[in-house]
Amino acid sequence: MNEKILLVEDEENIRKFTRINLEREGFEVLEAETGEKGVEIAEMENPTVVILDIMLPGIDGYEVCSILRKSIPNTGIIMLTAKTQEDDKIFGLEKGADDYLAKPFNPKELILRIKSLIRRLKDSDTSIIKRGPFELDLNAKTLKKNDVFIDLTPTELSIVTLFMGNPGRAFSRSELLDKNWGADYIGETKIVDVNIRRLRSKIEDNPGKPEYLETVWGTGYRWKKD
Repeated sequence: MNEKILLVEDEENIRKFTRINLEREGFEVLEAETGEKGVEIAEMENPTVVILDIMLPGIDGYEVCSILRKSIPNTGIIMLTAKTQEDDKIFGLEKGADDYLAKPFNPKELILRIKSLIRRLKDSDTSIIKRGPFELDLNAKTLKKNDVFIDLTPTELSIVTLFMGNPGRAFSRSELLDKNWGADYIGETKIVDVNIRRLRSKIEDNPGKPEYLETVWGTGYRWKKD
């Protein structure tokens, strides 16, 4: 699943140029040309990163930054402006921006900063695991798909936590039994298959043709790598 980037910039040429470069890197790009529209789209779409120009029609980038920090605090924000004074940079960071880039800018530098910010966001929020349309909250012990909560048993939650925490890794039935039921569990590995089947019925659009929780023939199961 592509990371969603919101570009809030009133100059159409800059938006177009930046969008082309971001899309080449595989990002999904949303656009807004005013501060008010930027807030509306950000709160509706919850992008991973907002690239935010300071000088905007209506409310300026500083105010947009302040609003977004309260409404979607986990979103990364990079301030983008023609101003180069150190005070402007500091003011933007004080308002809650994660980074700052002055115009004119090299699109490669912007992309590097976006990728670096995304890595930091993921590293700093280890209690939340996101894989495709799923969001697993390890503290609240909840799983959502496309922002809709899925009702799981504790065992199902334990299984999905193991898989989502190790995407692409194949687990044998014996490993799944040990890690979820304990090494001293006495019983058949069939219980693993029953729980996998039940879990698929809850998380897959078509449980008969699973897209996320894959069977690895001759081994066991794995969570499809993003």
